[in-house]
Amino acid sequence: MKEIQVKGQKRTDSGKKAAKMLRKQGLIPCNLYGEAKDENGRPQALSIAVPMAELRKVVYTPHIYVVNLDLDGEHHTAVLKELQFHPVTDALLHIDFFEINEAKPLTIGIPVKLVGLAQGVRDGGRMSLIVRKIDVTAPYQQIPEVLEIDVTSMTIGKSKKVADLSFPGLEIATSKEVVVCTVKMTRAATSAAAAAAAEGEEAAAEGEEAPAAEE
Repeated sequence: MKEIQVKGQKRTDSGKKAAKMLRKQGLIPCNLYGEAKDENGRPQALSIAVPMAELRKVVYTPHIYVVNLDLDGEHHTAVLKELQFHPVTDALLHIDFFEINEAKPLTIGIPVKLVGLAQGVRDGGRMSLIVRKIDVTAPYQQIPEVLEIDVTSMTIGKSKKVADLSFPGLEIATSKEVVVCTVKMTRAATSAAAAAAAEGEEAAAEGEEAPAAEE
């Protein structure tokens, strides 16, 4: 996984009013979750604020990053856990980070990349990517930037499920029954198949009607 440096600061004020004030200053309220838990057994979070300018390079990208957080000179290694956007404006409102423990495996969604030209696409079908990320579990040093899936042999009507996949050193956490991609029949391919079938029937009929050769 790629790594990126992000600077932020700890915050003491909480609540909607404090969060609104932070956003007016160009800061995004965030929580950094680790392994610490409160007296009720719930994950304990460190409240922080990070400039929107710092977050753009992490949020608006297809890549998955290990985020090296510099919080007032205190360093933490984390990944993005959850993003919250405004339902109307799509403005970024809040981020939850999860601190990485190098001694324990990490479960995270990794982007899927289809490799090769499927036979079904050559035959006129259309490749449809159903799942854009697959959850995997591994030490973060072993987690790749993308999961490459070879689709070359896929024919029209065929799908690949998570159960069909395996990646060295990674444990797949997404349900095995989830369909990742499928090759769908297009109207053009359907028409071509129908035309070919019709031509075949006409040829067969002409062969039956042809007079027998004279001896």
